[in-house]
Amino acid sequence: MNTIQTGILKPLPPLARYLVFALNQNVNPAEALQALAKETDGSETIVGLGLSVVQKLDAHIDGLRPFPTIVNAGVDIPATPAAIWLWLRGDDRGELLHRTRRLRKLLSPAFTLTNVVDAFRYGAALDLTGYEDGTENPVDEEAVAVTFVAGQGEGMDGSSFVAAQQWLHDLDFFESLPPKTQDNVFGRRRSDNEEIEDAPLSAHVKRTAQEDFEPEAFVLRRSMPWADSWQEGFFFVAFGHSLYAYEAQLKRMAGLDDGIVDALFTYSRPVTGAYFWCPPVKDGQLDLRALGLEND
Repeated sequence: MNTIQTGILKPLPPLARYLVFALNQNVNPAEALQALAKETDGSETIVGLGLSVVQKLDAHIDGLRPFPTIVNAGVDIPATPAAIWLWLRGDDRGELLHRTRRLRKLLSPAFTLTNVVDAFRYGAALDLTGYEDGTENPVDEEAVAVTFVAGQGEGMDGSSFVAAQQWLHDLDFFESLPPKTQDNVFGRRRSDNEEIEDAPLSAHVKRTAQEDFEPEAFVLRRSMPWADSWQEGFFFVAFGHSLYAYEAQLKRMAGLDDGIVDALFTYSRPVTGAYFWCPPVKDGQLDLRALGLEND
């Protein structure tokens, strides 16, 4: 456990910020990444590195691949790759702002901050529709087994993969639906979070039932609502020891398996999508040995 970014397993914070950075051309990112490794231990700032920065270092992370662009009837799932993804956890918006400023300066000039999304905990880990997220999350030892790489050696063990997607909600449309229809979108009753046995096949819980895949497709969800001055939605975050489980669920949601599209798409759509590798930790710093970088 001393090799993992511990913030991944912690309960959702009251506030969060997601930062996305692009890699600038004709700049060696090694020095900036080593500075980031010294600055963060994965507790309150979780770090994910994209395929472009790994390849820039002539390195290879087994299992890291591009996010899939998926198009199906009524479904458009974009891929928006990035070099670095940071999940800032906290309880003070001002502190998150100043941490953002420090990290932006730390990573310059190799990286440019391209997107900032402010998120927050709503009730007991609720989506803005009022439905609970992450009900089927693994816990304790199972959560560790699902989330972190093991048996691949130093520099890889304790690392994780994360899928990050920003979803944009149409809450006015969702709230116009009858309560029973709203429940059937998720396949759970909002009143008590109990699963509806006779929910339609398009219900989200039926599209993503983790034990129904072969092999089983379990992930650790750490999603939070987001909002700005004129729109809102859900920032979906799923960690795993590989990207298989998340991608299998996403393809089934889009109807690629059987033509049945997840009912979530009736009121929400993803506007971003990217995969990242979250390095392990060594001696209180990010361990970047898998990228050929040693800590000072």
